[in-house]
Amino acid sequence: MKITDALQNITQLFLDTAPVIYYVEKNPSYIDLVKTVFDHIDSGLLTAVTSPVTLAECLVEPYRSGAIQLQVDFSDLIVYGNHTIFTSINQESARQAAELRARYNLTLTDALQVSIALGTGCQALLTNDNTLKRVSEISILLLNELSL
Repeated sequence: MKITDALQNITQLFLDTAPVIYYVEKNPSYIDLVKTVFDHIDSGLLTAVTSPVTLAECLVEPYRSGAIQLQVDFSDLIVYGNHTIFTSINQESARQAAELRARYNLTLTDALQVSIALGTGCQALLTNDNTLKRVSEISILLLNELSL
C-alpha cells in the first residue's frame, strides 16, 4: 500500500520508536517513507502522538555512545515537534496496557504504546514491529508493508 493512501483518512497518528529512529538517523532503507510521514506532520495534515516509551527507547543508543546532539534531536522531535502531542502514561493507560498485554501477549512497552495510542484517539499506529499486527483495536501501519 502507498504511504499516502495509508495516511489519507488519518488525522492523529501514534509514532512508535522505529519510525522516529529511522527519521532522525536518516536510515537509508526507510528515510523516504518516514520523511513523507513527517512532511504530513510538519504541514499540519497529521498530528503525531508520542510517549515516554518512545523517548526512552530512542535515547538508549545516544546515551550509550555519548551522542549529545542526537539526544537533543530525539528529545526535540518527540517532545516539542511541530503538531506533536507528547503524552504521559497514566493509570488508565497502565490498566489498558495490562489488558492488551494479556489479550495479545505483547511486551509491556508494546502494550503501553498501543494503550496510549488508543487513549489519545489515534486512528493508526506507525511502527515496524510485526507483532503489533495482532492488535485489532487500532490500524497498525507497518513501514515494511508501505511504499512510495
